[in-house]
This record gives sequence, C-alpha cells and structure tokens, in this order.
Amino acid sequence: PSCFGYPLSIFFIVINEFCERFSYYGMRAVLVLYFKYFLQWDDNLSTAIYHTFVALCYLTPILGALIADSWLGKFMTIVSLSIVYTIGQAVMSISSINDLTDHNRDGTPDSIPVHIALSMIGLILIALGTGGIKPCVSAFGGDQFEEDQDKQRSRFFSIFYLSINAGSLLSTIITPILRAQECGIHSKQRCYPLAFGVPAALMAVSLVVFIIGSGMYKKVKPQGNIMVQVSKCIGFAIKNRFRHRSKEFPKREHWLDWASEKYDKRLIAQTKMVLKVLFLYIPLPMFWALFDQQGSRWTLQATTMDGNFTLKNTEFFSPYVQQTVNPILIIIMVPVVDAVIYPLIRKCKINFTPLRKITVGMFLAALAFVAAALVQVQIDKTLPVFPAAEESQIKIINLGTRNASVSFQPDQPPVNIMSMGSTDYMMFETSQLRSLSVTFGNQSKTEAFTLPGGKRHTLAVKNENEIVTKWLLDNVTSKPEEGNNLIRFINNLPGPVNVTMGETSFGNLPSLSDSSYELFSGGRKDNIMVIGDSTTCSDTSRSFGFGSAYTVIINGCSGGVLNVEYSEDIAPNTVHMAWQIPQYFILTCAEVVFSVTGLEFSYSQAPSNMKAVLQAGWLLTVAVGNIIVLIVAGASKLSEQWAEYVLFAALLLAVCIIFAVMAYFYTYVDPSEVEAQLDEEEKNQVKKDPNFHEKQAEADSQL
Repeated sequence: PSCFGYPLSIFFIVINEFCERFSYYGMRAVLVLYFKYFLQWDDNLSTAIYHTFVALCYLTPILGALIADSWLGKFMTIVSLSIVYTIGQAVMSISSINDLTDHNRDGTPDSIPVHIALSMIGLILIALGTGGIKPCVSAFGGDQFEEDQDKQRSRFFSIFYLSINAGSLLSTIITPILRAQECGIHSKQRCYPLAFGVPAALMAVSLVVFIIGSGMYKKVKPQGNIMVQVSKCIGFAIKNRFRHRSKEFPKREHWLDWASEKYDKRLIAQTKMVLKVLFLYIPLPMFWALFDQQGSRWTLQATTMDGNFTLKNTEFFSPYVQQTVNPILIIIMVPVVDAVIYPLIRKCKINFTPLRKITVGMFLAALAFVAAALVQVQIDKTLPVFPAAEESQIKIINLGTRNASVSFQPDQPPVNIMSMGSTDYMMFETSQLRSLSVTFGNQSKTEAFTLPGGKRHTLAVKNENEIVTKWLLDNVTSKPEEGNNLIRFINNLPGPVNVTMGETSFGNLPSLSDSSYELFSGGRKDNIMVIGDSTTCSDTSRSFGFGSAYTVIINGCSGGVLNVEYSEDIAPNTVHMAWQIPQYFILTCAEVVFSVTGLEFSYSQAPSNMKAVLQAGWLLTVAVGNIIVLIVAGASKLSEQWAEYVLFAALLLAVCIIFAVMAYFYTYVDPSEVEAQLDEEEKNQVKKDPNFHEKQAEADSQL
C-alpha cells in the first residue's frame, strides 16, 4: 500500500524514529544534572560518566550492523534491541525514585550505591538499544522503496532527519520542565522519575508503532556483513605482505594488492576507496570532543548564570533550556545554508569543496570554545571568594537605631556601619583577630573573641540599654548550585516570632537570634509571614535572582505591616544566560557545515555496497571524540574551567591544520566510474574465458 506515492510503511518508521529520538535526547538532556544533584557526583565525574555513555552509544552501532546483516535481519534487530532499550529507560526512571531508599524520609536517598547501580544498568541497556538500532532504522526505511523511487527515497531521508531534530527539540524543552516539577511520596524533590519516565513511555510507544506496521514492511533477508569481508581482506593483505617482506618479491602498487591471491579485484578496489576516506576520518573525532560538551560542560556553565528571561513562568527558563538552542538553530540553519549561503559562495567563484567545508566546520567549533572561555572568564569574576584554612571572613550587621563603629584589635582600622545597615564580607588572618571594640555614640564596649579558621561569620551589633554583640556562623561554603537561593532570617524584634516563607517554615526565633539557611528555587518571589505574640504581619519578598544568599532582618511588625531589610551574603548570578547564545550559534554553524557535509562526502566517495562501512566509521569518530574528552579533561588537571575551554580550542585548531593539509592532497574519486571500469574489465575477462563467472563463484564459495 502507498500514500502520496510513498510506501505506507515508511510513516510507521518516521513516527518510530521521532519517538526514539525524543526518548534518547530527553533522557540525555537532564542526565548530567541527575549525576550531579541526585547521585551527588562532582562536575568532573559527572562529565566523565556522561561522555563514557555517549561514547558507548556510538560504539554499539557496529554491533547492531553486524547482528542485522549477518544474523537477525534489520526488522528483528530493531524489535529485539528496542525491547532492551525500553527496559533500560524504565530502569533509569526507577533508579531516580528518591523514596526507593529514603527510609528515614529526610528527602535524600539513604543508599546512593543502589541508585548508582540501577542507573549504570539502565544506561548500559540504553546504549546497547539506541546504538544497536541506529544503523538499522534509516537503512530499513531505504529498503521500503522500489529501484525507480530515487526521488521519494531522498525525500524520505530529509523527512527522517527532520523527525530526528523534531524529537530532539521537543524533548530538550519538555524533560527539563518535567524535572523542574516537584514530586515524591514522603518528601517533595526534583521530579527525575517523571523526566526519565516520559522518555521510557515514548520508547514503548515507538516499539508498538513499529510492530503495528509489521505486515506492510518489505523485509530484506540478511546477506552477510560487508564489514566482515573488508576486515578479512585487510587482515589477509597485511599478513601476506608480512610473509613476503624479503626483497626477492617484487613490490606491488598498493599494499592492499597483496590480498589479490585470495580476494577478487572488485573487493580490493572498493576497500581501497573506503580506506582512503577512513584515513581522512582520523582527525575528525576532535570536532566531536568539543561538540558533545554542549550536554556536559556547557550545561554546567549555564547553572552558574542568570536564567531570568522575565517571563511569568521563570521555572521554564532554567539552565537546561540552553540545550534547545542547538536543535532550534539546526532546523533554521540547514535550509538557510543550503538555499542562501552555498549559492552565494558559488556566485563568488569560490570552489567550496566538501573537505573545505569540513575544515571550516572545525575552525568554527574552535571559535565557539573561545567564546565559551570568554563567557567563563566573566562568570569567574562574579564568583564569591571564600576564606582559606587560616583566614576568616567577617560581615557586620548593625541592628541598632544609631550608626556604629567597630574595630578589630590589635591593629585593624575602625569600620563604620549605618543604622540598620551592613558591610560586605571582610577578609582577615584568623591569628590577627583577638578582640573587638564597638562604639555607638558615647557608648562603647570591648570584648575578646576567637574564631575557627576557614569560615564566614556575621557579627550582629545593637545598642539597647547596653551594647549587645552576637556572633553568627554562616554555614555556607560555596555558591548555591543550579541557580537556587539560600535565605535565613534574623529576628530584630523584642519578642519571639514564628517565621514562614512560601511553604518553608523557619520555626520559632527568639529575639536577636538567627535561623539556619533554607534553599529556595531561583527567580521567584515568596510570601513572608511573621507571627508574634500579639500580631501577625506578611509581605511579598523581593526577587532574589539566581544563585544568591540573603539574610533577611525582621525590624518591625505592627498593624499587619512587615518591615524587613535584606543583607546580601552572596551576590546573585549576574552574567545572563543569553551570553551563551553566541557560542551555541557558532557551534551550530560548525555542525551544519561539518556533520551534514561529512555524511554527504562519505556517501559520494563510497562504493554502493560499502556505504554501511563508512556510516559505521563516521559514528566511530563520535565515540572516539567522547573518549578524547575523558582523556584531555582527566590529564590536563586545569583548575580553571576557561583554561580547559582554551585547551580544547587550541587542540582542535592544531587538528584542523593537519586535516587541511591531508585534504589538500586528497583526490576525489567517482565510485560509479571505478565500478564501471571493473565491469568493463570483467566483460573482457568473460570474452577471453567464458567460464570466468563460474570460477569466480566457486572461489567466493570457498572463501
């Protein structure tokens, strides 16, 4: 059955691919954040495991191609590996259920190793599934067309690529929103089970849709894997050359010609063409090493930025939304580049060959990482400085109605603080702090004190009948993660009060005491409620931005009106997330000229029956690229993130120059011409020897 001139079966295949890509990219969009915030791994381990997983996803296609071509056939390979894939996604969703091991119901898992073990099992099954079916689905779609349907087949591949990007775009928007919800039986947490569960459900839908179309598919029987033949041919040539290494044997034109004793001329000629392209692939993994850091390092960079896009639903604009920039730009850029940029270049009489496009793509990716480094330098300037082990930081808050002067003895100059005002944190060497002197007008007080090193402290001072001093330990050692805010309260009223902000209770605070810091999600305002002995007041808090810490001082509560002061302990993120858009834009331009051209170049230079070998080689470059990230990030030991970005940019630039030299010496071939030449030679052989084909078939069967 057909529809609009297309086999009806391909619609099932396109829907299947959309659901599968939604499932994969949706899970991947929140994966590095799941590692960091749920499994509590640091940035480096999260990045390392993320890239190991991506590398596995691009190594397994070789396995999938072997199973499909040599054993099960494409249809059964897709079905069986999709079942493995769906189970993997379901296990991943179960692994992220907080209540699974949270026996004491405190909101954190009691047994992290259980969650880690389940996650790793899930990820291995997903890597097997997604990688295994990757080379089969597009080829299976191609099999559905008749020989004379070339136009429809090429249109199908365009629709197929669009469905990949549509699935990717929707999932990278939707799963971070799902993750931002709060869910849980005993305590409310970020909803990872939903963020992983929806991709699992989509994968199940993908499998069901694919099976429904079963009766309509044209199923080609497995014909043996060409990769195996190519490998055997190369292996035999090397072995045979090694055996005949003495000078008495005449040299042959190409080292692969040493396979001619066992393999036919056609296979050897085709293998030469394939190896020529595979040799050019050697520098390409470096591009993927940079490209795939969008999902790891760049996502983590976004968590330290200001994500407030001043829309009503600020939760939507959380750090992970940046990942949607790439698929959105791809959908816009591919047609623009094809219809506008390339024709303009041709009009300028510039011969923009495929290999030149790939070189430009590599250069642009290096440029994108320079842009990322510049953004990182700006972010680093805004990060707070915390005290070293032998240092102390002190901030003074004046809770009194008059201006105060505080000096730390023996030799620090006095610090003046306005009424109801506060200072920034001041750094001191702990050993130099022995006593302090506080003055309010003609009142003064001196007292000795000792502080533990490596900590931040707040000194609250107040003038009542006598001067009151109170030391508060600020138990914050780093900037709040993920754009969240830390808030605490100081009660500056004469009696005790009960304080709540939003859904969070700070409990009962006696006069001149402080609460502990509580975590609030960034970019929102909450209602502050203060209940005293005889009065209740409420007010809406200010917006705390993203990644800040504040001390809120309750100065007055009468007639339902609340009077509070805000003292900034850690400044909110000030570098806006929009500054990441240039690096995403440059990297997307790089992807358009690199990735699309690379596949097109591989197809144009590959013999008709070896396209799968080059497809596997191309996917292998992605896997190796992710392994490079592990090696470089592990070996560089750079403490500054911007320096690591510059290192990757420099490495890619060096590789880009090497590739440009290799491309300069590459001569383009037309595989159909080479194959026509071989056909011609075979015809001549048949004329000379009518039994040529029978002998050839006999030799093949012996092989």
